[in-house]
Amino acid sequence: MASVSDNCTVLLNTDKQNLVSQEEILKQLEDSNDKMKVKALKSAILMMLGGEPIPRILMTVIRFCINTEHHEFKKLLMLFWEIVPKYDSEKKLLPEMILVCNALRNDLNHSNEYVRGSMLRFLCKLREPEIIEPLVPSIKACLNHRHSYVRKNAALAIYHIHKHHGSALVPDGADLMNDFIRAETEVGSRRNAFLMLFNEAEEVAIEFLAAHADGLDDFGDGFALLVLELTRKVCRRDPRQKSRFVRFLFQLLGSQSAAVSYEAAWTLVSLSSAPTAVRAAAATYTALLSSQSDNNVKLIVLERLAEMKQRQSRVLTEVLMDMLRALSSPNVDICKRTLEIAIDLVSPRNIEEVVGVLKREVVRTRDSDLENCSEYRTMLIQAIHTCSLKYPEIAGSVVHVLMDFLGVDGAMDVIVFVRANMEQNAPLRSGLLKKLVNTLCEIRSSPVLSVSLWIIGEYAEGEELLKLGFDEIANAMGNPPFVCCQVTDAANTNPGRISENSRSVVLADGTYASQAGAMESQAYGDKTNISPLRALVSNGDSFLGTVAVSSLTKIVLKSRALYGTNSTLTKQRQLVMLAVCCGVADLIERSTSEKQYSPCKSVNSTSPIFSGASADCIERLALFARLILDTEIQAATVEAYLSDSKISFSQYLRHASNSTLVVEPSSKNLSTPALAQVDDLISWRQLRQVTSASGDLDLCDGDDLLRATGSFENSDGTGTRLSHVYQLTGFADPVYAEAYVTVHDYDILLEILIINRTAATLTNLTVELATMGDLKLVERPLSLTIGPLDQRSISANIKVSSTETGHIFGTIVYENSSNAEKSIINLNSIHLDIMDYIRPALCTDETFRAMWAEFEWENKVAIATAISELGTFLEHIISETNMRCLTPQSALGGTSSFLAANLYAKSIFGEDALVNVSVEKKEDADGKLSGYIRIRSKTQGIALSLGDRITAVQRRN
Repeated sequence: MASVSDNCTVLLNTDKQNLVSQEEILKQLEDSNDKMKVKALKSAILMMLGGEPIPRILMTVIRFCINTEHHEFKKLLMLFWEIVPKYDSEKKLLPEMILVCNALRNDLNHSNEYVRGSMLRFLCKLREPEIIEPLVPSIKACLNHRHSYVRKNAALAIYHIHKHHGSALVPDGADLMNDFIRAETEVGSRRNAFLMLFNEAEEVAIEFLAAHADGLDDFGDGFALLVLELTRKVCRRDPRQKSRFVRFLFQLLGSQSAAVSYEAAWTLVSLSSAPTAVRAAAATYTALLSSQSDNNVKLIVLERLAEMKQRQSRVLTEVLMDMLRALSSPNVDICKRTLEIAIDLVSPRNIEEVVGVLKREVVRTRDSDLENCSEYRTMLIQAIHTCSLKYPEIAGSVVHVLMDFLGVDGAMDVIVFVRANMEQNAPLRSGLLKKLVNTLCEIRSSPVLSVSLWIIGEYAEGEELLKLGFDEIANAMGNPPFVCCQVTDAANTNPGRISENSRSVVLADGTYASQAGAMESQAYGDKTNISPLRALVSNGDSFLGTVAVSSLTKIVLKSRALYGTNSTLTKQRQLVMLAVCCGVADLIERSTSEKQYSPCKSVNSTSPIFSGASADCIERLALFARLILDTEIQAATVEAYLSDSKISFSQYLRHASNSTLVVEPSSKNLSTPALAQVDDLISWRQLRQVTSASGDLDLCDGDDLLRATGSFENSDGTGTRLSHVYQLTGFADPVYAEAYVTVHDYDILLEILIINRTAATLTNLTVELATMGDLKLVERPLSLTIGPLDQRSISANIKVSSTETGHIFGTIVYENSSNAEKSIINLNSIHLDIMDYIRPALCTDETFRAMWAEFEWENKVAIATAISELGTFLEHIISETNMRCLTPQSALGGTSSFLAANLYAKSIFGEDALVNVSVEKKEDADGKLSGYIRIRSKTQGIALSLGDRITAVQRRN
């Protein structure tokens, strides 16, 4: 059986159930049919890779297979020579390998260039100097072969031999390759020769490069990439050598190959921070953005530009306009990343040009057929909004263009932008209000209409704006009553006629009753003539109707102050406002009474019980009517009603602006706990006296590294490692096993310790593992033979494909050497923790709400905890689930008995995890917390796994 530590360059999955016996393999290898030999040799290779020894196969292959001319069989023979044991138990070369060397030499001198090249590539994998030494003259002779395929692989073989065996086998390797590369004209052969010089004779490689600097473009992409690697290697070791390679770097920036120019730009930036170098690299990156069609390439280039932005943002602003050409890509991810980088590079010099590009892109989204047009438009509007916050003077040039999109997707971002500019840019108010009033009939979204009505009511000043605002809102609302609209025959229906309809309903006690309801016939001819505002209010949106009445009330109060109480215009507007107010109140009363049926009440009860939003709307409508009708109301109350809302909004804008300046949502410098204090003393191990009295000693550089990263003081490495150790068998079992689980992104490594607790030798001991969930066993443990009271360690690799709770289980199968009895031990299952895959992440509130509405999988977990404080419970959930709280700290403070917060995280597989915590402290339940934690995700696995985690940890204090 092969040792686990032996060198291996071939790994194939083996299904032991389908393997044939050794006798059959040997018999088939002696067959004269090449196809039968190919099948037998494949089976032999799979068995040997699986750890099954075939002691007699080597001589059989030498006798019956070594002289074949079958190309597939020759390729299999190379694999066989690679994995077959070449030494005996005393580490001496087997005598049979002399015949093998002769066969390899014959292939090196073969007339077919394919056979020669394949054999040369095979020799790159051999590590046995006794086998390679007799073949060196033949390998050198292949350097002068007429075919480039042979010369290319011969140079590669010389490199690997010199790399692994030094000058012992090829003492003249450097001179040989130097002469070869100067005479060679083929691109691949020259590249392999330079690879040899680059790694084994660095100075010779630099001299050759300096002598052929003018023809570097003709040497191929592979050669150019090696030059860049050589540059990085030399300059990092000796920064004084940079001047020798600057010419090559600038020359390679203009390469026709995207890979070469990209690597040259990255090398130039990593070695030099001079403005000239950074400017040239940035120009190369932006050229790649424009010329490359592969989205992956563009995303990689954008990441490099983002890294440059952290250190060289001033130089990068010079190529900002070239970078914005990437917005023409139909891929939303590319446009998003481009905007994130560009917004941070905006300066007073280029703000007008940047905003001009963004305006053109916004207009393009209206006419183009992009796949994610509304999402892209939203990103553009948010980018323009951010620019206007930094430079308010550009708001006037873009806000009118954006207001054309109030009737389409993304209108909410537009109206929020307009609302901010109303407060921050007083000179723009008049024009914006006129534009908004004219666009009101095109808005079909209830939230957008609510904000629009609030803007008109707050900022309409002066005779002209008050008239425009009041007339537009009154015309859009129409005359009461506000009831559901139904299209009827115009010939039989008069405009404005209200028809009575009845229907049978079931009461709470099970009896039937007839309910009468008013239905408005089509008062305006075609249904499309009804304004969106009236249609939404008539369909039951009482909150929108209340906002409309609030705006009318503010305009009436401003008209009273402007024209006087006894003015005819003021009285007319008061009557219209009161009529609309009564119509909205009647709508709320009807909708509430329809939901309340009681055995002791008639269906058409005129005294419904208002609660929730209905009660709030009725209370506000009563306030509006009192403000208009009550002549004894104080002037200070009216003034507070007209100005307090605007003052609060102004304070909100200042708070939001300060929060944006302190912590940007796109910033990667997320808050992390301090690893060390800035005034702590630094202890240099090399500069202090190493004695027993010196106190805290660092015995190795690893301790220095742990102290530098803060891990030495803040974590217990032994405790962390022990927490990932799982006991697989019991202490009373004949075989004790435990596993140490290491999770590294997509891979799980199991290190299994096996101890033989019996006095007998156990043979063919195999750990059979199986998985449940999105786990796949990649490498199965090998069979072992363990002596009495001995122990062995084996490993197994498992691939992970999603964030889902996984289980690993299996058995240990072994045979007792004394009685050949076969035994089986069942293993305890290993439960993989979801916290190994979860990472805290950050997103905007709009993105969180969009994902919350989109994701279909939800897991609702009831809160049951001994923790009595709201803030403490939230911090406990955040720390135990490895998530980030998106709700600002300012919104979580105070003495309220209710707390609501949004948490967000991403898995290493790119899956989003959304959590909403709604918890209330009950005064009538001994101060215990109650509520729910809701989890949403796109996949079922992460929602269930995270829910199980929260259920398990919320009870811990």
